[in-house]
Amino acid sequence: MSTTVNGKPPLESLTIESPSPLYARVKQAIVQKIRSGDWLPNSKLPSESELLSLLGVSRMTINRALRELTIEGLLVRMQGVGTFVAEPKGHAALFEIHNIAEEISARGHSHRCEVITLEELPAKSSLALPFALDGVPRLFHSLVVHYENEVPVQIEERFVNAQIAPEYLNQDFTKVTPYAYLIQLAPLTEGEHVVEAIHAKSVECRLLQIKRNEPCLLIRRRTWSAKGQVGSARLVYPGSRYRLEGKFGN
Repeated sequence: MSTTVNGKPPLESLTIESPSPLYARVKQAIVQKIRSGDWLPNSKLPSESELLSLLGVSRMTINRALRELTIEGLLVRMQGVGTFVAEPKGHAALFEIHNIAEEISARGHSHRCEVITLEELPAKSSLALPFALDGVPRLFHSLVVHYENEVPVQIEERFVNAQIAPEYLNQDFTKVTPYAYLIQLAPLTEGEHVVEAIHAKSVECRLLQIKRNEPCLLIRRRTWSAKGQVGSARLVYPGSRYRLEGKFGN
């Protein structure tokens, strides 16, 4: 039987020869096609019947391999439609602070930012807690949503020390991210993180275009420069679209 994915013979060079269990060999063979670029993100795999014929293994073996690869995030299965190669999840650095626009561009994807709120708040506003900026007389507040290939991947809420960034409210954050503006104005010397797993609030679900109460990753962050505390940020990522990475070393 002959079938194609993205116009290519999908299993022509696929081999399942190895001492591993049969279902694991089928998984390895499928991963091989994805990693090699023969099967691209969002492309449809051959049906279970086609895989059964092409690989010469049982339907139970095929089903287990596909099921485990779906759990691992490499495949997406849609009942009545088929199985597709998953779009790779973006990732954010956990122990380093980076510009999300640069991270997205580095993956070859397009970034855009939508500004929801840009305002001045009382410095003791409860909105800034638990990362309030103690002793700051003026406080700026921004809320923006970052998109990767037109899919919302992060809500960025910031509380900024107006003494350090007095022109913050005058910036066009659709052209430069708040992070990029602040890092140029006041290079960071210190930062701290708190990471939590949360359920998205109704307004966050709407902004991220996700289902009600979908699990999300939350980073609360405070940063300092030589001039003092720059501000605090609340970053919300849909759990299904992002992962956090970090490195340890001597």
